[in-house]
Amino acid sequence: MFDLGVCMSTSSIAPRIPGAEPDTGRLEGASRLRVYTVLAVIVLYTEMAPLQYIMIAPALQKISASFPGVGANLSWVIIVLGLIGAAATPLLGKMSDIWGKKRLFVISGLFFVAGCLIDAVTDNWTWFLIGRGLQAFAISTQIISYGLIRDLLPRKYVPIGLGLTGAGLGFSGILGPVIGGLLVDHYDWRAMFWFLALFVIVLTPIVMLVVPESKLRVKDRFDPIGALLLAAGVLFTLLYLDKGQDWGWGRPSAWAWLVAGLVLLAGFFIIEQRVRRPIMDMKLLLHPRVSMVLLIALFGVFILAVQSYALGYMTQTPSADQLKDVVAQGVVEQAHQVAGVNIPTSIVHVVLDPGYSYGSGFTLLQYALHLGIWSGAVSLIFGPLGGYLARRVGPRTPTLIALAVMAAVGVGYAVAIPSYSWPLFLILSVGFGIGFGFFYAALPNLIVEAVPDEQQGISVGMLGVTLNIGTAIGLAVVTALLNNAPLTARIDVMGHTTVQTIPQVFTDRGYILGFWFVTATTLIALVLAVFMRHGRTPATGGADSSQDSHCAAPADNPAQ
Repeated sequence: MFDLGVCMSTSSIAPRIPGAEPDTGRLEGASRLRVYTVLAVIVLYTEMAPLQYIMIAPALQKISASFPGVGANLSWVIIVLGLIGAAATPLLGKMSDIWGKKRLFVISGLFFVAGCLIDAVTDNWTWFLIGRGLQAFAISTQIISYGLIRDLLPRKYVPIGLGLTGAGLGFSGILGPVIGGLLVDHYDWRAMFWFLALFVIVLTPIVMLVVPESKLRVKDRFDPIGALLLAAGVLFTLLYLDKGQDWGWGRPSAWAWLVAGLVLLAGFFIIEQRVRRPIMDMKLLLHPRVSMVLLIALFGVFILAVQSYALGYMTQTPSADQLKDVVAQGVVEQAHQVAGVNIPTSIVHVVLDPGYSYGSGFTLLQYALHLGIWSGAVSLIFGPLGGYLARRVGPRTPTLIALAVMAAVGVGYAVAIPSYSWPLFLILSVGFGIGFGFFYAALPNLIVEAVPDEQQGISVGMLGVTLNIGTAIGLAVVTALLNNAPLTARIDVMGHTTVQTIPQVFTDRGYILGFWFVTATTLIALVLAVFMRHGRTPATGGADSSQDSHCAAPADNPAQ
């Protein structure tokens, strides 16, 4: 029986008889074709979230040419998704409980389209980030889909359906990198945003026609002040982590950003415990069945955020020898343009300090064919398998497997960089696909098994906040490590020597430290999963949680 050990407020929830199944519009008695069609359309619509990440993160090396003054802060193209997602996801999760999950599902997609259209036409860095912020609403579609699947699918299909949502239908994992590569290599990086907008525009009327609305409603209000405090607190903290190297980690002016961020986050927790309608139920949040899952999500997602970003960037970077040729050619062209002098490249000697080992000089399509699609294909297999394991033995098991595999892969990346070769990275990325599939199959099942129907939207919203914040923190820390490992070139022309910092290329040390950092956080998540008592019994699709009363007595069984 479900038991949070706390008294849930009943003022905002329609009373029902303990043990009764709420009417959510579940497709009981529907044909398998009907059930699978609804599930397929829901999952396909949610693929806008992983699709934009899988396409955009590896393309940052190409996008950087349009914003040359941004440097390593180009990672904010990804970080801003975490910031806006952290603020928007709990609001939309609660709004979906109040106004309808399908309605907010579609609205989130329309915000995503608006963001894509902005990025497809703008040359301004600020507007580009605004567009990316609107695209963060795609993350909410995944979170809201968990509630739709739980409300609409027959119980026996829910665990596997949640696993399939985490892995997707293969469109993002397999076709996404190829489509992105073809568009960027043959047109321009902006073509990706036109494609993403068209993808959602075509799917939106299909969702409206095929997917029924959940009948479950909660009479409640949401707290925009809480969302503002949370977003501002995370933003200021991440600015310190990301810019601390430039500002000086110990300078009072830099510390002010960190202190302000922590104060705002503390204010968020204080206010949320006092307001009548908090954005998050703090008692629910702090209960071990929920808090342990959120901590695992927070620390476990670091490596997921960094892996695609780092691999796409490293493999598309020219090799050290190729880079030397590029720098030498640039010196020759500059001499001709500035002084009108033609000099042979043979007299330009370039020495990289301290040098780097990675770099294949891939195009985006080559990256997709050599690495990207294989990791996606593996996650496509292991996502549903993770949902099957959750149904058979409990979601804790695929969680343990996911974290153990990802930690091992993280060590592999860190050790392999000095002896870089793309086939070795291919092997590691295939292993990473196993962890990715299991991780995103297990987490929603853990949350669904932990909370009652009426808390579904806000609870998966909490999961979305945690994943977004973890993504943003992981990328901010790795960006700081890369900023602290710049690559310089010593250029000698007939005895005249100059030293130049090479933009957008970093030494091995930055990436190695980055992978050791995310491996350490993954191990923390693994230790938490080992001690987690929740998720050790087969997943029921939330059937147990629907049988509780709203004011449960404290659990005597420590396993709960």
